[in-house]
Amino acid sequence: MPDTLFRGLFDTDLTAVITVTDFLLCMGVSLVLGLVMAFSYMYRTRYTKSFVITVALLPAVVCVVIMMVNGNVGTGVAVAGAFSLVRFRSVPGTAKEICTLFLAMGTGLITGMGYLGFAAIFTVVLCAFFLLYNRLDLGAKKNAAAYKMVSITIPEDLDYTTIFDDIFEDYTASHELAAVRTTNMGSLFRLTYLVTLRDVSSEKEMIDKIRCRNGNLEIAVTRQETSVSEL
Repeated sequence: MPDTLFRGLFDTDLTAVITVTDFLLCMGVSLVLGLVMAFSYMYRTRYTKSFVITVALLPAVVCVVIMMVNGNVGTGVAVAGAFSLVRFRSVPGTAKEICTLFLAMGTGLITGMGYLGFAAIFTVVLCAFFLLYNRLDLGAKKNAAAYKMVSITIPEDLDYTTIFDDIFEDYTASHELAAVRTTNMGSLFRLTYLVTLRDVSSEKEMIDKIRCRNGNLEIAVTRQETSVSEL
């Protein structure tokens, strides 16, 4: 009975059967490596509990699927088709989250093929570089500081089409009028520009020149938010 309990109903005598010990060993290593990846992702990262659980369990899931395929080409094609139909029913993830999912799936694939040593090396090396790259700024802060959203309030009798173009040409590498709306019962316009500053330190000087032109009305400068769907 124990010998037949873990055999497939459609297996033949020529079918290679995975032993319970090997199955538990591969799955256990996958779970441990999944935890390593989950904790690596959590380091200095804003995360959700559901995503961390997914990263921790995904290597074991992929590992078991690969072991069950076990060299059967027909089953492998069917599994590939099934995986292509599965998607995360949530908002699109960031590049960092997508990379973490690929790392977890890679670990599961390697352990599922039985290469536990290679899976451990793969996890350690990739997680080490993952943490290293997270520590490095790579110019991201300086780059993000240059992209600003400028909201300017002007009187209704002021022609807004080109009124600030010369100022933006002096202080920005690019500028775009993204939105125009009326406010204060239609007596004022609020203009929203997306700009890229040439020099971050000259931001106040640019604001002072805009103030002289819009009658010292309200000006707001905020950082451009990157959409979560962008990589």
